[in-house]
Amino acid sequence: MSGHRFERVTGRRGLAEFLALTDRLYADQPRYVPTPRQQIRRWWADGVPLYVLRDADGAVVGRTTLHTDADLDAKLGRRCQLFGLTEFTAPAAGPLFDAVTAHAGADRDLLFGPVALLPNQAGGVITSGFDDRGFVDSAWNPPRYPAAYEAYGFARRFVSDTWICPVPAPVGPPPAWGGQPDGARLELHRGDARRLDEQLDLLRGMLNDSFAQLGYYTPISAAQLRRQTDGLAYLLDSALLLYLTRDGQPVAFVLCVPDISAFLVATRGDLGPVNQLRLLATRRRYRREAVLIVKGVLPEFQGRGYQRLLSAHLHHNLHAGGYTTLRSTYVGRDNPASAAQYRRLGGRPLHGYTFYAKER
Repeated sequence: MSGHRFERVTGRRGLAEFLALTDRLYADQPRYVPTPRQQIRRWWADGVPLYVLRDADGAVVGRTTLHTDADLDAKLGRRCQLFGLTEFTAPAAGPLFDAVTAHAGADRDLLFGPVALLPNQAGGVITSGFDDRGFVDSAWNPPRYPAAYEAYGFARRFVSDTWICPVPAPVGPPPAWGGQPDGARLELHRGDARRLDEQLDLLRGMLNDSFAQLGYYTPISAAQLRRQTDGLAYLLDSALLLYLTRDGQPVAFVLCVPDISAFLVATRGDLGPVNQLRLLATRRRYRREAVLIVKGVLPEFQGRGYQRLLSAHLHHNLHAGGYTTLRSTYVGRDNPASAAQYRRLGGRPLHGYTFYAKER
């Protein structure tokens, strides 16, 4: 790492330099959608260790976080040194990875990332589809990123794809719901901004139960969910948050949000109060494309067609709302059932997607 300095961000000047790196790296690249600055500032204020890599002239040429998570350690059965928000100039890749390796905790035996702050929240590296833009809650990076990770000895983990689907006019009305063969009663519910906290907590329970078997997933706490969805109420299109109850018990859900990627690019990820007001005033401009954030079915009710029913109603609501395109955050290639639902909608894989791991 000759000629480079790896420093923890300890003040607001360093934080500003950490944030500014992506402004420079992606200055002429509209495909990259930045993580909201307010989210990064909140992590820093909460004590998440942020680092910058400086070249011999003192310029910031790389950045990352270095953090740990006991729940993910238990899930993977390894003591992981996590890293995330990881960006670098081409010459800085090796020095940055050297620094991550050197500064990992002495008790950490696996480097894993990039995650922000966990793989069930955000992060990852795209490995194909570089000509297609990124979007909210997903990654975009140039082809040199996966090449750099793999040249340094990182191996792909949780290989996935993001998806893109058209929203054509539905053929007929959405399917009916109601009584089940065993006499249970199904009811379809939609989002309500006035009850959003209550509904999100209900979704959290379903999310944790339905994703528990996935290799990368750790339960989301109520506090984590509040931080991840902070400000969602003003953005929510209530027709795109749907869930099913069976005799009053929540059993399946889907959550989409309008795709505000273009706004995030234009504001360089600044969702401060002024820009939130601007977004609120112009939100109808962002009702043409949507992002499917998450969907799931409780394990004991999988295979009964509940997600297909929700997908049909979601498609109907998307078309009725004027949306023309639906994108999905990453779906593991070991999860063919979810991929099949996108194929039925006429969708295709958009970006190859992966996380990276390296033994120490």
